[in-house]
Amino acid sequence: MDSTLLAAVRRFNRTVTQRVGALDDEYMAQGRPLGQARLLWEIGPTGAEVAALRARLGLDSGYLSRLLRTLENDGLVTVGPADQAGGDGRVRVAQLTEAGRTEWAELDMRSDQLAASILEPLTERRRERLVAAMAEVERLLIGSMVAIEPCPPSDPRARACLRAYARDIGRRIDGGFDPALSKPVDDEALVPPAGVLLLATLNLEPVGCGAVKLHRDAPAEIKRVWVADTVRGLGVGRRLLGELERYAADRGARAVRLDTNRNLTEAIAMYRAAGYREIEAYNTEHYAHHWFEKELRQ
Repeated sequence: MDSTLLAAVRRFNRTVTQRVGALDDEYMAQGRPLGQARLLWEIGPTGAEVAALRARLGLDSGYLSRLLRTLENDGLVTVGPADQAGGDGRVRVAQLTEAGRTEWAELDMRSDQLAASILEPLTERRRERLVAAMAEVERLLIGSMVAIEPCPPSDPRARACLRAYARDIGRRIDGGFDPALSKPVDDEALVPPAGVLLLATLNLEPVGCGAVKLHRDAPAEIKRVWVADTVRGLGVGRRLLGELERYAADRGARAVRLDTNRNLTEAIAMYRAAGYREIEAYNTEHYAHHWFEKELRQ
């Protein structure tokens, strides 16, 4: 990694944490540090499931429990089973008390004041530039938060992604998508050593997937690459493709190939940009119009 880039990121982090008051013992002069204030904000007037809070904030279970206990002891939050509101009793939910709602409203007001204090010294043009730059930084940071890891195809999250893949394909290709007409991809083909399915997650929620099948006497085959709309355009698809290529190369594959539909123009552009060349049809996939192959570096 370029040391100049690392230094720039560290400098940016220092500037932001200082400007928003993250270093203060009492965030926004409310008598509690940033971690407690952020958790209070995320619970919000409507409450939130504890598991969802942990995923959303990327917190360790033990640390989250300590933060919640502090807010409970301060009379701001109650934590209990969801069945108190007619839900699943196995699910724990955090709710604001009346005092908690009062502090949440104060935090909301002071957050507006902090945002105004950042924008106020700037001209209108510079405000627009700053907000646009913030939006770009936010999107790129979200992209960097996506994790990609192997996942059993039988995992409910993998199943959800594959169903989303089928729905997405069905909306985009001529005549819709009938899985019965497509060449099947059995679970056994996506379990090592036969192959692998990679799952992309953001705050533990699945946002993409991709698979590769390994063949003894033929190039590896990439299948079922899909990215959710929420992270599309953030490079997640390209990362998935690169990880699948790396997985195949590490296991001796000299090339990878894939097929795709003519309506999936973004995917076709991604494959070409990643160094794939178009080849003759190597299978009888019902929905394929283009076939690609790429040699892998060993």
